[in-house]
This record gives sequence, C-alpha cells and structure tokens, in this order.
Amino acid sequence: MPDGTEVYLYTLANHLGLQLDIVTYGGAITSLKVPDRVGVLGDIVLGFDTLDEYVTNPRYFGALIGRHANRIALGRFSLNGVEYQLDQNNGVNHLHGGYRGFDKRVWNATEEQTSDSVVLHLEYVSKDGEEKYPGTVNAVVSYALFADKLRIDYGATTDEDTIVNLTNHSYFNLKGAGSGDILGHLVTIVADSYTPVDSGLIPTGELRSLM
Repeated sequence: MPDGTEVYLYTLANHLGLQLDIVTYGGAITSLKVPDRVGVLGDIVLGFDTLDEYVTNPRYFGALIGRHANRIALGRFSLNGVEYQLDQNNGVNHLHGGYRGFDKRVWNATEEQTSDSVVLHLEYVSKDGEEKYPGTVNAVVSYALFADKLRIDYGATTDEDTIVNLTNHSYFNLKGAGSGDILGHLVTIVADSYTPVDSGLIPTGELRSLM
C-alpha cells in the first residue's frame, strides 16, 4: 500500500479442487475456482490481477462492503433523536460506506482448519467517527470453504448505537471469467414481495407483492 501497510493474499483449497483467493485489502474475493460437471476448473468470480487495480477501481469487485451496504438517501439518517450527515459519494446519496468504506481498508486475517472446512477470519475495527458514522465497530467476517460450497458469516459489535449492514460485492459468471456474458443465467430468489426504487435507486417504502 502507498502508506506502507502490508497486504496479503490468502488461498483456501480443498481436495475436490475448489480454490478461493482472498486479499486483505477490502477483504476481497479475487478468485473462486470450481470444477464444472466434467471436472474442468473455472474461475467464476470476476477480479483483478494486481493490488493497484483494487485500490484505484471504483467497482467494488469482490470486496466486503460496510459500514452500510447500498444507498442512504441524501446521506442522512436519524438515530436516537440525532441526525447524522454522511458523505454524499453517489450523487446526492451515500453509497457502500462512503469514500473509504470497508472495501478500502486492510483487514487482519487468521486461518482455521475445521473438521469439514478451511476458514479465513477477517477482522477490522472501524473507529468512532470513521466516514462520519457514530460508534466504534469491530467487524468480523469469516470465509469458510467446504467440500461443496462457500459460506460467508458476518458479525459486528459496537460500543454505542449505530447502523451496520455488511455484504460481499462479488460479480459471478458461472461460465467462467472471460467466457462471455451472464444473460443466460437464471437466479431464483424465494420472496413474496420486493421493494421498488426511485430514479436514484432509493427504496420508495412500498412492499410490492410478487403474487
């Protein structure tokens, strides 16, 4: 990193050929290789080849998002009668934790081997006032690679009331990176309703039925 902070790349793998690469900058998944139906490995997560690309690219490839994933209208929220004004880094709105959200921080990593998985635990302490959020937050994210799946667990503790909404921002192409578009992919989401958004991609407050 330009400030001298060391960044590490970790690789988790199992006997079936699944391989997960994670960089501690942003806790980003840089690669996820899985075998297809005939056993040929393919990288199904889009990523960059160099750290510099993760530092300079604004697309959040594979990164952990926080303190608050998605948009906050006008960058404002009220909590316990106090209104907080966050940076407006997405037009008039606040997006994915601000100008230096969790995706632009270096996480501390520890490895673990369990009876049925290999795990990488990532931890980051976001200090009170960081990106203008209240409270100090200790965020812990665990990537666990099993024989047939990847599981991501999120946790956070704070020393005062605040808002936290964590996610991972990977882009998937099940045909393999560089193998064309994803327009033939089908996604099933089990839901009874959804939240329409306005022109700024802010939910309107309506819960619209899918039935």
